[in-house]
Amino acid sequence: MTVVNKPKSPTGIAARLRGAALDTRPLAVPAYRRVLIGQGASLIGTMLTEVAVPVEIYSMSHSSMYVGLAGLAGFAPIVVFGLYGGAIADAVDRRLLSLCSSLVTWAVTILLLVQTLLNVRSEALLLALVAVQGAAFATSSSARGAIIPRIVPRELVPAANTLQFTVGNIGQILGPLIAGILIAFPHGFAYAYGTDVLLFTATLYATFRLPSIKPAGTVVKAGARAVFDGLRFIGGNPILLMSFAVDIAAMVLAMPKALFPQAAATHFHGGIGLLYSAIAIGSLLAGLCSGWISRVRRQGVALTLAVVGWATGIALAGFSRTLWLTVALLMLAGAADLVSSVYRQTILQTYAPDEMRGRMQGVFTVVVAGGPRLGDLRAGAMAAATTFSIAWSGSAVLCIGLVLIGAFAVRPFWRYDAHTATHASHTSHAIRASGDSEGSGGSGSSTGSDGADGAQGSHEAPTSLDTPASHDAHAKSPAARGEP
Repeated sequence: MTVVNKPKSPTGIAARLRGAALDTRPLAVPAYRRVLIGQGASLIGTMLTEVAVPVEIYSMSHSSMYVGLAGLAGFAPIVVFGLYGGAIADAVDRRLLSLCSSLVTWAVTILLLVQTLLNVRSEALLLALVAVQGAAFATSSSARGAIIPRIVPRELVPAANTLQFTVGNIGQILGPLIAGILIAFPHGFAYAYGTDVLLFTATLYATFRLPSIKPAGTVVKAGARAVFDGLRFIGGNPILLMSFAVDIAAMVLAMPKALFPQAAATHFHGGIGLLYSAIAIGSLLAGLCSGWISRVRRQGVALTLAVVGWATGIALAGFSRTLWLTVALLMLAGAADLVSSVYRQTILQTYAPDEMRGRMQGVFTVVVAGGPRLGDLRAGAMAAATTFSIAWSGSAVLCIGLVLIGAFAVRPFWRYDAHTATHASHTSHAIRASGDSEGSGGSGSSTGSDGADGAQGSHEAPTSLDTPASHDAHAKSPAARGEP
């Protein structure tokens, strides 16, 4: 009897480490690679400004309440332009929309530089500039989020999102650390804003090099009706609705950033850069060990547990009076936040059809960017009305309870299986049937225009998320992606 030795499957420690490592397959897509590098570079500058503005406001007012008002100033424009910008992204070339709105953001950063060089020292002017910047950011984010599923295959969307969050976290680490150094110098705010102006050109270049990306499927007319249809689409899908709800709870009830200037000034007597960087450091470390994320099927459960982990880390950090322990706990919270961010974005991008993705990303922008601003206002107001510990930790404990109750109550979300679920195209058809726009076309399959859009202006031919062809071959072959 001949014994056949079957090849052993890689089950050793090395194989497990490779399986847990960061999934870099989306980097084979040239368009995605440029977007990733451009956004990573510009985010360093963005974080310089995000730290410089509240610290500059606090240096003038010596009040966390004023710092919280900066969050409120940015919230209203984010809501309006996030929703309407998402509707526009479903009606026009998403590349062009992202480029134009990014130019507005760049111009506002230049104005921030000018006002500090002239020593204006006006809280009202800073709040106004924050509001305009929030409007431009919301519009560009709606377009950018809808672009990603069009330039990478469906099975690589979680990996692409993980890469984006991981590279973004590098910027969120370096940015605050550099800001903490720069603003300590004379005219430090000018150095921070000026560096942001220079680095933001990377995003402008990456966006300019994208091919034309027009919406696939039924094109809707941008307006209030389109916005309402997007909101109704979410309201009719408990999985999407709950993914937004848990994020709102996490950002509004358990985001302590507005309290960082006060904590650095009164509790730790320094360390502002470490406080602003800690969450991102934890997210980066989690991203480097994120190979398992794409293999999780029960994404609703995973999202819930990640949000609970985030709020738990934040709550414990609020009780600490030692800088290193606070930073360590914020890092743990940041690791959980990376996981929750990937699953929120992935559920949204893969569950919604293409003609709804702009509006879904608009709502996502409102929640992700507007939620922390409401959290800033909440934290600042609570710190002024109660105590520092209640504002930081008490609200985070409340977040844990609400998220667990909500997740258990919404059974479709808790049972959501990413490997067997199909996107909610039936709801999209129902909305189109009740609206004024024409066209049938399955939202679950890409039309010929999608391929044309990808080829227009570039030989890279981005693959639509909904293309039914085998994506593995494309992902593994740089030549298939137009790699020279």
